[in-house]
Amino acid sequence: MQTLTAGQTAPDFTLQDQNGHNVSLADFRGKKVLVYFYPRASTPGCTVQACGLRDSKAELEKLGVVVLGLSPDTPKKLLNFASKQELNFTLLADEDHSVADAFGVWGPKQFMGRVSDGIHRTSFLIDEKGTIAHVFDTFKTKDHHQVVLDYLTQ
Repeated sequence: MQTLTAGQTAPDFTLQDQNGHNVSLADFRGKKVLVYFYPRASTPGCTVQACGLRDSKAELEKLGVVVLGLSPDTPKKLLNFASKQELNFTLLADEDHSVADAFGVWGPKQFMGRVSDGIHRTSFLIDEKGTIAHVFDTFKTKDHHQVVLDYLTQ
């Protein structure tokens, strides 16, 4: 697993959102984009992380940042998650984890003594030109949004 780093060009992708529409990273050229990878919709940690971003959306927008959440869930599961949590940003279905592979965040993980492949919770701030400006990989789910805001306002 080779995670992308700041300064590299973000791989372009097109995935289905929670409403079944195709969304491409290229659609957001000219804007900053926070691409955040999370393991599974509707799990406790992922819910806390998503709700923090939901509650910070206005602040992120003032700073010119669009949020895209990616997980290996189906669009239907993402729609249920977005509806139940009243999420106000786009969730994308990376069902075959090809985008997670391209960003280098899919690989072996250990949970409760069991090793399996999955998403490593990581976020990438992509600048207006499509270059990775910063990688967030050290945070707690409950303060992820604040770590991003602190970086953007420093």
